[in-house]
Amino acid sequence: MPRDTQSFAIEDMAEVERVERLAASLDSAFTIPGTSIRFGWDGILSIVPGVGDTLSLLPAAYIFRSAWKMGAPKHVIGQMAVNSGIDYVIGSIPVIGTVFDVGYKSNRKNAALIRQFVEKKHGGALAPERAAHV
Repeated sequence: MPRDTQSFAIEDMAEVERVERLAASLDSAFTIPGTSIRFGWDGILSIVPGVGDTLSLLPAAYIFRSAWKMGAPKHVIGQMAVNSGIDYVIGSIPVIGTVFDVGYKSNRKNAALIRQFVEKKHGGALAPERAAHV
């Protein structure tokens, strides 16, 4: 028996929330005390040039896979690849790359692209983003 479109919307919404939680932990899980500057595991991993940035591609790949599974078009996945590519290339530069990783937040950008796509796909806004700090 075929599933209705509402069940697909619920599954997509749940996946968007998983992606947003992952992106928040990668890009904005922690705050530098006394500031409003947020950073996550991606910024911490980038302290080890090249190796850390390469390791952070693994959770980014999960975000790509989620977009692909939900049917994101090539231009959305292409923009996600540009975001991750910029993060990887500049993030691999010692010191400068770590500072860049703290500010650029490619995973949050990619999660936002997925949310926009899914909202358009299902014809309306999903529940508000739970990890709203950028």
